[in-house]
Amino acid sequence: MVERTFTLRNPTGLHARPAALFVKEVQKFSGTDIFVRKGDKEVSARSLLSLLSLGISQGESIVIRCQGPQEEEAMAALAALIEGGLGE
Repeated sequence: MVERTFTLRNPTGLHARPAALFVKEVQKFSGTDIFVRKGDKEVSARSLLSLLSLGISQGESIVIRCQGPQEEEAMAALAALIEGGLGE
């Protein structure tokens, strides 16, 4: 299992378009469980609605947890996506 904390820097946080890109990236790692946590609430990163329910805004921190055969690759891909501004 790998876990890493990120602070979202893109202007709109994790709203619909960036969240959809995030879920699309997560889907590439079908054998790996991926979760996003904000505060005390943790959701599956495979669910767009669950991600949106976290209400993640610019400047907020989230924790991504990956567990499975492609956990390192998944974390690297998601880190690159977040650090690249989630397409914004």
